[in-house]
Amino acid sequence: MNARRLTATILCSAVAVTALSGCAKKGEIVVDSGVGITAVRSTCPAVGIPEYTGDITLFRAPNDRTAANIDVVAAMTNVRTQCNEQSGDKVFAKVDFDILARRNDTQGARQVTLPYFVSVLQGGTAVISKRVGQVTVNFADGQDRAQAHTTASAYIDRAAATLPADIRERITRKRKAGDTDAAVDPLSDPTVKAAVARSSFEVLVGFQLDEKQLAYNATR
Repeated sequence: MNARRLTATILCSAVAVTALSGCAKKGEIVVDSGVGITAVRSTCPAVGIPEYTGDITLFRAPNDRTAANIDVVAAMTNVRTQCNEQSGDKVFAKVDFDILARRNDTQGARQVTLPYFVSVLQGGTAVISKRVGQVTVNFADGQDRAQAHTTASAYIDRAAATLPADIRERITRKRKAGDTDAAVDPLSDPTVKAAVARSSFEVLVGFQLDEKQLAYNATR
């Protein structure tokens, strides 16, 4: 599953971000022309990198945030997930990602350890869990670029990620032309909309940044 940019203000700071939507895929609800709504969602979560948390910049002098003072720059990429939704009370999602780093001073071998987070979000706003880990990149002497790979994981309650049967029926029920509710979008019903939101989960990964680092990413 490809990573998506998702809202993560509540994960790191008060920086405002916007979620971007993409093409319909498993895990979403789409309109099927002529028959109303077809459910193609699964209990597997969407996976993404929150806006402004996909890269990190380290400076030699903490209070000097000019380009000439940049020490190391790293970016999170190639976010992929594997999800087991076949059995058990919990849905298990494993997330793999790469870290691409670049340094300005290439003298000597060096290790740089960077903090990252993995968080489970429900309904777009509620943080169900959050863990902070570390990934280390190793620069060889004379080398300005390095790469590391790491894996994170998350568990989601299967029952919470499953739409109630009555809500699913209201969404997927076939409608015929002429029916009084044929042209009514069931997702416009606040009850249905709220149920879909409650059963929607996201696993978000990104660098664990402080307020200054987030502000730098948001304004550069």
